[in-house]
Amino acid sequence: MSSESLLVWLKAARLRTLPLAISSIAMGGFLATAEKRFNWSVFLLAVITTLLLQILSNLANDYGDSVHGADSPQRIGPQRMVQRGAISRQSMKRAMIVLAIASLISGSLLIAAAFGSLKGAFPLVFFLLGIAAIAAAIKYTAGRNPYGYRGLGDLFVFLFFGIIGVAGSYFLLTGTLHGYILLPAASVGLLTTGVLNVNNMRDMHTDRQCGKITIPVRLGPVYAKYYHLGLIMLAWAASLLFTSLTFRSPVQLLYFVSAPLFGLHLVKVFQIRHAALLDGQLKMLVAATLLYCLTFGAGYVLAA
Repeated sequence: MSSESLLVWLKAARLRTLPLAISSIAMGGFLATAEKRFNWSVFLLAVITTLLLQILSNLANDYGDSVHGADSPQRIGPQRMVQRGAISRQSMKRAMIVLAIASLISGSLLIAAAFGSLKGAFPLVFFLLGIAAIAAAIKYTAGRNPYGYRGLGDLFVFLFFGIIGVAGSYFLLTGTLHGYILLPAASVGLLTTGVLNVNNMRDMHTDRQCGKITIPVRLGPVYAKYYHLGLIMLAWAASLLFTSLTFRSPVQLLYFVSAPLFGLHLVKVFQIRHAALLDGQLKMLVAATLLYCLTFGAGYVLAA
């Protein structure tokens, strides 16, 4: 593979999305560490599996939006590789198959490392969740009747990047699950959904033209911003409730260092009138979310 070809595939993989993708695993790892139940092999396999699933989702998105017409020369965001003609549809489909198989293998190794075997009720549940994650990664915009075109992308991001990502990784690391863990899981899910919402607000015009009915397309530009505000406020409300329920030390409030970034982001979102300017806010929200996850987890571990 030439260096030019490699660069094309790296662009298709969208490497800038990968740090955000593992934020849920990092949060689960921090929560497990606070309870002295951390396992490096399980954690690293969870990270690898998540990265493979995210890249699979990115490739499927590149392929699916090209097929369905969401990627066009009028699109505001970064140009996709299939739409550009840099990668053929057939080559992208083959890459998706390879990534799906690699995700399944990595996920199976993760389950075996966590439970010591692939047999039993819990391994079966997580294996089925893995199959569901692979299907969700592909069906977001690819295949017939993709759920991302029916406004269901937000729900799936909340579930897989929040509830399942955090609570699932926590369970794999500790073998237990407490109800209050769902609060930081919800926070991560809501913030990651917010990232998707900014992306969809940016692409609202071309999405509407091709029949991709995202939440912003349904709500319109004004109410989509209030929906965005609600996502971030609910994420912080869940965080504060978790902190109040588990409070041991003021160091648990370390995640408040990310608050100014979120505040500035919201101000900018409500001020912006041109969709193209939302791309910068996409990056700001990703940075704020990563800072939140790292400081929230670190504060909880330090207070343990």
